[in-house]
Amino acid sequence: MILLWLIVVLVGGGLLAWLAARVHPLLCRWISLAAVLVDLALAFIEAFRHVSSGNAGMNTWFEQVDWSWIPQFGIHFHLALDGLSLLLVLLTLVLGVVSVVISWSANIKALGFYHLNLLWILAGILGVFLSLDLFLFYFSWELMLIPMYFLIAIWGGERRTYAAVKFFLFTQLSGLLMLIAILALYFAHYHATGVYTFQYTALLGTPLSPHMAMWIMLGFFIAFAVKLPMFPFHTWLPDACAEASTATNVILAGLLATTAGYGMIRFLFPMFPGAFRTFAPVAMTLAVLTILYGAILAFSQTNLMRLLAYASISHLGFVLLGIFSGSAIALQGAVMTLIAHGISTGALFVVAGSIEDRTHTREIGVMGGLWDTAPRLSGAGLFFALASLGLPGLGDFVGEFLILLGTYRSHIAMTVVAACGVLAATFYALRFVQLAFQGPNLRPWRLPDLALREGLTLGAMMVVLLWLGLYPQPVFHTFAQAANHLPALWR
Repeated sequence: MILLWLIVVLVGGGLLAWLAARVHPLLCRWISLAAVLVDLALAFIEAFRHVSSGNAGMNTWFEQVDWSWIPQFGIHFHLALDGLSLLLVLLTLVLGVVSVVISWSANIKALGFYHLNLLWILAGILGVFLSLDLFLFYFSWELMLIPMYFLIAIWGGERRTYAAVKFFLFTQLSGLLMLIAILALYFAHYHATGVYTFQYTALLGTPLSPHMAMWIMLGFFIAFAVKLPMFPFHTWLPDACAEASTATNVILAGLLATTAGYGMIRFLFPMFPGAFRTFAPVAMTLAVLTILYGAILAFSQTNLMRLLAYASISHLGFVLLGIFSGSAIALQGAVMTLIAHGISTGALFVVAGSIEDRTHTREIGVMGGLWDTAPRLSGAGLFFALASLGLPGLGDFVGEFLILLGTYRSHIAMTVVAACGVLAATFYALRFVQLAFQGPNLRPWRLPDLALREGLTLGAMMVVLLWLGLYPQPVFHTFAQAANHLPALWR
């Protein structure tokens, strides 16, 4: 029942926070924080029980909940947790805590409804990571859309309606393609076995012609590629990040993209191995284009939020490259990059939001000299910029290095071109540091430095990135349990 409680606590906490805001704003915030912390404690209990105890390789699934939901259509309420989903559940809840904390002192209209949407989108993300019934997976996938739409459309910037509608159209239309693919797989399984089911484990062995497998896989792939986002389906993310609030950007760039990477690992190759191998060169080419395109566009941005959005797109191209490379080492790197990217990019958006709160601008060119007046904030920005460019000793370096190492063994040209993206990351990261923090304080800025709450939040994220960079073995050990059950191409 612990898997069910992970979702129920967030859904119930969102409703309580909505009602509590009518009593006192502080009560609303404390209820939201308590709900996410309770979930985080439950997730750590699961990690301790199954990973720290040495049971990570014993069973396919650590925990399962499987109830018949709509039996006439073969729909189950089936939640399951393995090493891969455990890692991403922990990431979701850590960034969930960050999102609540950094919104603590903000003057937010409709505070209760804001926290309702914040907790419900976290519940939808957990549903994606835990669902083992494809109908339930799609339900959770679409559930993420509505709270995120409201978070952008109500609490965004001047062009928030445009950004929210664009986000909704991109993700909704691609989600409909995935629904068609799920239904095609559902009926193909019925014709082969005479059984209607949406169960993941049952659909894995569905016999499909190569032509049908390719079309169904493409339905899944496009939905995941849009959410990742991958070139040329990426244009919604910079617009959304440019208008969204800081907490929304942490979830948008740090978590929604992670659901797409998870979907590719969980569904594409296990369900469609032949089509996956055939399509891999195309996907890897798109991955390399995403890496370079995102890096080049990041370097040219003057709006800080758009710069971070394009940098995020570039880093997520490495995830796509690692997944389709056919290498177990690169796949480990892709999982590590998903986690490290979530922390480092989330932290950069926290830093960017703190700068905006103090300077009331997102334009990098009018900043400058912030180190003189806010050295702790500037130092945190430098740390996370170095993490983003892949400094050795931090988590992003481990992930991208393993991706390049694993890909190099079979795709040398792809690896060389992708490595240029790492070099380009150095240029845009250092340009951000130079323009925002270095140089003379010409404005002149007189800004407060990091408050205790902000400092503790960013300090904790620094510790996580250092731990991932210096001692990544627990992540590999946890993921190894899930990787042992993936088909042979990734071994």
